[in-house]
Amino acid sequence: MSTKALLIMPPFTQLNTPYPATAYIKGFLNTKGITSVQADLGIEVILRLFSKQGLTEMFTHIEATGNRQLSTNCQRILALKSDYLKTIDPVILFLQGKNPTLSHLICSEDFLPEASRFAQLEELDWAFGTMGTQDKAKHLATLYLEDISDLIVECIDPHFGFSRYAERLGRSANSFDELYDALQQPYTYIDKILIELLHERVWETNPQLAGFSVPFPGNLYAAFRSAQYIKKNFPEIKTAMGGGFPNTELRSLSDVRVMEFFDYIMLDDGEAPLECIIEHIDGIRDIRQLKRTFVLLDDKVQYINTATCRDYKQSEVGTPDYGGLLLDKYISVIEVVNPMHRMWSDGRWNKLTMAHGCYWGKCTFCDISLDYIKVYEPVAAKMLVDRMEDLILQTGQNGFHFVDEAAPPALMREVALEILRRNLAVTWWTNIRFEKSFTADLCRLFKLSGCIAVSGGLEVASDRLLDLIQKGVTVAQVARVTRNFTQAGIMVHAYLMYGFPTQTAQETIDSLEMVRQMFETGILQSGFWHQFAMTAHSPVGIEPEKFSVVKDSDIVGSFANNDIMFTDKTGTNHDKFSFGLKKSLFNFMHGVCFDFQLQDWFEFKVPRTKIPHDYISNVLHEDESFNVKPTAKIVWTGSVPIAEYFTKSKKGRTFETASLTFHDKKESFSIQTSKEQGEWLAGLLVKIAASEKPMTFAQVKQDYESAENLEDFELLWYSKPVNTLREYGLLVL
Repeated sequence: MSTKALLIMPPFTQLNTPYPATAYIKGFLNTKGITSVQADLGIEVILRLFSKQGLTEMFTHIEATGNRQLSTNCQRILALKSDYLKTIDPVILFLQGKNPTLSHLICSEDFLPEASRFAQLEELDWAFGTMGTQDKAKHLATLYLEDISDLIVECIDPHFGFSRYAERLGRSANSFDELYDALQQPYTYIDKILIELLHERVWETNPQLAGFSVPFPGNLYAAFRSAQYIKKNFPEIKTAMGGGFPNTELRSLSDVRVMEFFDYIMLDDGEAPLECIIEHIDGIRDIRQLKRTFVLLDDKVQYINTATCRDYKQSEVGTPDYGGLLLDKYISVIEVVNPMHRMWSDGRWNKLTMAHGCYWGKCTFCDISLDYIKVYEPVAAKMLVDRMEDLILQTGQNGFHFVDEAAPPALMREVALEILRRNLAVTWWTNIRFEKSFTADLCRLFKLSGCIAVSGGLEVASDRLLDLIQKGVTVAQVARVTRNFTQAGIMVHAYLMYGFPTQTAQETIDSLEMVRQMFETGILQSGFWHQFAMTAHSPVGIEPEKFSVVKDSDIVGSFANNDIMFTDKTGTNHDKFSFGLKKSLFNFMHGVCFDFQLQDWFEFKVPRTKIPHDYISNVLHEDESFNVKPTAKIVWTGSVPIAEYFTKSKKGRTFETASLTFHDKKESFSIQTSKEQGEWLAGLLVKIAASEKPMTFAQVKQDYESAENLEDFELLWYSKPVNTLREYGLLVL
């Protein structure tokens, strides 16, 4: 078999679902009739290592290398070798969803061998009361795998990690020296497994081009190791690299040694550059006519961007193609009991993008000068749902993770309506900005269409800093939006930031208090603190003086150049807050320790918070305007009513009355109106059903006022019968 391109995801990204980069590229190449095969070497290495044969070989290797001082923990794992060999294959099958009855045995807690990772179980015992048997077993099995991982790190390869490999070698590597030196060393134990699998893939497919996607620093070393092997053993195969890491880090690449491994390094959207490279390999395009690609020319690294071909629109890139990936072999793990936090590691998700880039594009910490943020292009809702249906047929999975920088609210609304029109049963979640346009009714629509969770950047919960970040939201607005999602039954995860330029210790503590209150009131389910990092392509990195920071150096390295070391003139030591912020958040996510003083989380003196203890609660109780915009869409998501008409008498007068009965999934309810209003309402609900085209509020009002014997629309709109319909699925969007 011979193929044009072998598309490789090097170790490691995720255990539970494929990272979508190669599937996106394969889908595009399909539209051009270019043959390609893809491989996720990360999951393949993990499955080879975490098997009875893999562990047998690993234990033998550790015992053979002997004569070292092992930790007590590793001595324990080695002593329990036979228990690990007995249990590993059934556990992996269970985590792949193929051996569900094993959960009972795992939960008996005398089946799995336990080392140091299980020490935390005493703290989490209370959580298992709310977890089902399957989930509890997944969590215990995850701890079991992490114990084996600890053994690997100590005895086999210090660079090992389930979602990264040799990540430190890729982080802020201004110089290529350290990574280059590591690549001259003999293969590590993990390298040997990787190279063996790579050899099989190359031998099977006989490609002309091996393309590596490198989204993160944790994929970089394995990509270089793999390319090095191909160059040495299959010199006729060309090698290329693209993805998030080169897009952000390698824009000023000049080290010629890098080109010993890669013939081409592409930047930004990969479709058009890759097509140009394939045309060059086929001899129909000159090397000086490539697009956004580094090559070695005249013994120098040169950036070629002279191709006249345009980039492809999102409507032209095709549906991602997951063909060839081991979709039934990925393993779902639960590292943290929190139901929202686990979504990144539990379950198989088809990944799609609602829009290329970010519609906001102003946040001062973000790489807004780069194409992946700057070039905003949404996909039409109908085409997006077409792609969802294609992927359901292709993968057998109806779960979707939209991996947008920030999904646009209006497009989310149209996608949700299109899902309802087609009567699709899907599950989806995405990343958002906490826009005030996420009203309670819009969140209810998302829920009805299958949305189960959203994640978004609260960043620093301080209005002064949110303004400096140009986030375009306030803490109060975020609180109301997260309340709207939560009340609709959609989980919310907040990305949190500390250490932004000019942030004071007082603001850090006040931010923590805001976060504490949001968890206590139940409007946040999950969060993650990360320390601000200054990047070269963000407004802070481009104009640091505006933010009172000073670059520690202006030297541009020959390899990676994105993260910038800096000094904050205001002098706050942000590093010391890290442990306390993360420890407090871990407890808040599990619904405990809200009554602790904030000082209790830190081993040094911190200022008292200036935030009133009921600030968030008060914000949530503020009245919201009842005014409806004339352009608002009115949608009915309930059932068709059963209408009955009868005559009522009161004080000698008779009234013709309508009773409309509705059945939803859980219960039935009725409303009563005059006969004329009932007939009009029954007809309207059919017109504005989610399966039809919505009407605007102005059109609904006009429709009412043009009917015979009907007057005063506002009186009906704010009446008890319509308020009841609002509770049961009459949405104002």
